Amino acid sequence: MLRALLLKLAKSSRLRRWITSHGITRRMARRFVPGEDLAPAIEAVRACNMAGMSATLDHLGENVGTREDAERARAAYIEALDRIAAEGVEANVSLKLTHLGLDLGEEFCAEELRAVTRRAGELGNFVRVDMEGSLYTDRTLRMIKQARAESPAVGTVIQAYLYRSEEDVRGLLGIGCRIRLVKGAYKEPSRIAFRRMKDVDANFIKLMKILLPTGTYPALATHDPNLIDAAIRFAAEQNITKDKFEFQMLYGIRADLQSRLVRQGYRVRVYIPFGQDWFPYFMRRLAERPANLLFFAKHLLRGG
Repeated sequence: MLRALLLKLAKSSRLRRWITSHGITRRMARRFVPGEDLAPAIEAVRACNMAGMSATLDHLGENVGTREDAERARAAYIEALDRIAAEGVEANVSLKLTHLGLDLGEEFCAEELRAVTRRAGELGNFVRVDMEGSLYTDRTLRMIKQARAESPAVGTVIQAYLYRSEEDVRGLLGIGCRIRLVKGAYKEPSRIAFRRMKDVDANFIKLMKILLPTGTYPALATHDPNLIDAAIRFAAEQNITKDKFEFQMLYGIRADLQSRLVRQGYRVRVYIPFGQDWFPYFMRRLAERPANLLFFAKHLLRGG
């Protein structure tokens, strides 16, 4: 119930105004979002690289209402790709199609995505298209398949809590698409998604066992030690070497686990968000783990 409430509050414009104007909250959000501009995000990437990890940059934003906003998002991603190349850091980018104007039409959004993937290809980089709520799943997959037919510099995300995900994984593997596997962070009805966490975990493991032997360099995005250990065991059993996949984790969460995996020789990529539209992302991080919410409440009550 608490998770559902927090996800609902993430859509509240009134709460957004109050929280984003609160200095203490803005400082607390830095645990998950290093800054509102590209410069601190690049510095966070550099710190990850120095610790033996790569990164993916996410310019926060979703569900834009005008073409001008979508075009600004597209420009921000191209700037991020250019800065990654200029600074010589190891990172790619992740984006949401609603940030590039999916609500304004698939054809328009496809052009915006094409501009980003074209630049990524020119720079030898890669674009990961994040998966959003289930209302967008079919459109996202349709556009990914179109983009993948034009460029190998694009991949996507599959959410283990959806019943349909095994079919989607197999369809994407059929076109050689790189996949990031996640549990899923949106509230979905029981008719399309597993509700019990043990069922989500079981499906994550099932999909992981489909992905790892394919040679398509899958990414396993989880902070759950049990799922990580299951992947490590399976890879060892199947003689899948450590350079054939990577673990992905969020900036500011389980740095200890990230470091342990690096020491063990596994590839780790850190998801680093930046931008002014950080409120929905921040609320989803609070909703995911009670420890995050307790951390926030404790510092808020102490005045920072």
